[in-house]
Amino acid sequence: MTNAAYGGRQDLATRGTAPPRVRLPATVLAEHRAAVAAIREAYAALPPGSPVRLAKRTSNLFRFRDPLPGRKAGAAGGTGLDVSAFTRVLHVDPRRRLAVVGGMTTYEDLADATLRHGLIPLVVPQLKTITLGGAVTGLGIESTSLRNGLPHESVTEMEILTGDGRVVTAAQGPGGEHAELFRGFPNSYGTLGYALSLTIELEPVQPYVHLRHFRFATPEACMAAVGQIAADGGLGGHRADFVDGTAFSPDEIYLTVGAYSEVAPWVSDYTGQRVYYRSLRGPREDFLTIRDYLWRWDTDWFWCSRALGVQHPVIRRAWPRRYRRSDVYRAVVAFDRRYRLWETLNARRGQPPREAVIQDVEIPLGRSAEFARFFAGQVGMSPVWLCPLRLRGDQPWPLYPLRPGEVYVNFGFWGTVPLPPGRPDGHYNRLVEAEVAALGGSKGLYSTSFYSPEQFWAQYNGPAYAALKREYDGAGRLAGLYEKCVRGQ
Repeated sequence: MTNAAYGGRQDLATRGTAPPRVRLPATVLAEHRAAVAAIREAYAALPPGSPVRLAKRTSNLFRFRDPLPGRKAGAAGGTGLDVSAFTRVLHVDPRRRLAVVGGMTTYEDLADATLRHGLIPLVVPQLKTITLGGAVTGLGIESTSLRNGLPHESVTEMEILTGDGRVVTAAQGPGGEHAELFRGFPNSYGTLGYALSLTIELEPVQPYVHLRHFRFATPEACMAAVGQIAADGGLGGHRADFVDGTAFSPDEIYLTVGAYSEVAPWVSDYTGQRVYYRSLRGPREDFLTIRDYLWRWDTDWFWCSRALGVQHPVIRRAWPRRYRRSDVYRAVVAFDRRYRLWETLNARRGQPPREAVIQDVEIPLGRSAEFARFFAGQVGMSPVWLCPLRLRGDQPWPLYPLRPGEVYVNFGFWGTVPLPPGRPDGHYNRLVEAEVAALGGSKGLYSTSFYSPEQFWAQYNGPAYAALKREYDGAGRLAGLYEKCVRGQ
C-alpha cells in the first residue's frame, strides 16, 4: 500500500477519473506496512497443501466447516492465518468523504468511526460483524442498494494478498493497476486472495431516519411500487433514501421507505423488549436514530432469534442486552450444527428431518412477483426479506451477472422447513436454484449450493474466473470457487 488512497464523490465508479489522493498518518502507515510484511511471511510459512483459512472470531457464512486442527470453532490462532492486524479503520478523511479501512474491519466498527464525522459507507450491510472485505469478496446489500448499488461499487482501491503470495494494489478505472483483479474480486470469496485494506467512499447522514411502512395485498402491487420508487426516488410523497421490505405472506407485504431527517418527534428503541420486524404491522410511521436504523435487523438477526426463544418475553428479559446480536446467535447455531443437537432431538421425537434453506437471491424486478408466489407455494417459509437494488455503475462485474441499469429485488430467507417424505436434504435448495435460473436471477454463495460444475460456471463466468485464477493463484494454493462454495472445501 502506498501512502495514497483514492476516492471521491458518489459517481466516481462511473466517471473513470482519478480522484484526489489522501495521505495516511505516518505512524498508521508504518504500522500497516509492518502488518502487511508479517502476514506475507506467515502466509509463505503455511505448510504446503494445508488448507488456508483466516483466524477470525466471527463468520457470517452458512457453509459450516469443522475447525482447523488445534483450533476451536471461531477462535483465533492455531493454523489459521492471523488477520487481527487488519481489523481497524486506518483513516477517515471527512473533507473528501473517504475512509481507508482494514479488510477484516467489521461494519460496526467502521460505522462508529465514520458516524463521528457525520458520514457512513454508501452501503452498510445489516449485521454488525460483517466485515468490509467480506462484503466485497462475498457481496453485500442493504436498503441503500437501490440508489448506491453494492458495497464493492464504492471501493476505489484494494490492497490484496493474492493466492500466489504477492501483495498488490488493485484500483478502479480504465488503466487502473490490476484493474481486472479489481473487477473480478467481488464474488470470489477468498479464492483469489484476501483484501488487507480498502479505500471506500462515504456519504453524509442526518441524525434520524423517518420510516413509513406501506402495506400491499399482492406481490404484483408491491413490485409495481418498487418500480415507482426506482423511477421517482420516493413513494407516496416520502423520499426513499432507504427502502426494503418484509413479506409475511403473499397477501401481507410491507415496503419500508426511510428518509433522512434532522428532527424526530419521537425515537423508537428495538434493542430492548420490542422487536423491530413486528413493528412493521403496527403504526405506519416510525423514527430511529441513524445508528439504530443501521442495526435494526441485527438485534434479532432479522427474525431468526425466535428459533432460539429470544423473542419470548420471559427469555428476552433474562437474555442480556449485550448478547442480543447476530454474532451470538450465529455462534449458537454453529455449535448446534456441529454437534447435531436439534436434529437428534427432533429425530427422537419422531419429527421429520428439516432442511436448512438459507439463501439470498436477486431476481429481475419484472419476474420478482413470480418468484414471491413460487417461494410461498413451494417452500412456504416466512417472513422473507425484500431489498431492491440496482448497480451504481454502467459496467457489469464479471463474476456476478447483474445487468447495469436493471432493477432487481433481493429475496432473503433464512430458516428450516420439514422435508417431504422420501425427499433428500437439498430438495428445497435445488428447487430454489432452478427457479432463480429460470427467472434470469442470481444466487449468493455464502450458504449451501448444489450446482453441477457446468451449471455453476455458466452462471458465474467460468472463463473470466479461470483467467484470474491463473494470474493470481496459478499454483492453486487457495481453494477454487466451485470447490469452496459448492463442495465446501
